[in-house]
Amino acid sequence: MARIINLRQARKQQARDRKRTDADAKAARHGETRAVREARQAEEQRMARVFDGHAREDAAQDGSGDD
Repeated sequence: MARIINLRQARKQQARDRKRTDADAKAARHGETRAVREARQAEEQRMARVFDGHAREDAAQDGSGDD
């Protein structure tokens, strides 16, 4: 036999779970020390430079592709 659930309670529980995960992410982000935060930002910037460095110059300048 199928389990009967109250949809209103299920939606409220889902919203509570979503808020809890958002709060955990914010706490982790704002709870880090300055050194850790600066190291994370430096790594993100380095990854962005590496990603941009792999772009093809002919495609970036032309923008039209192989037509």
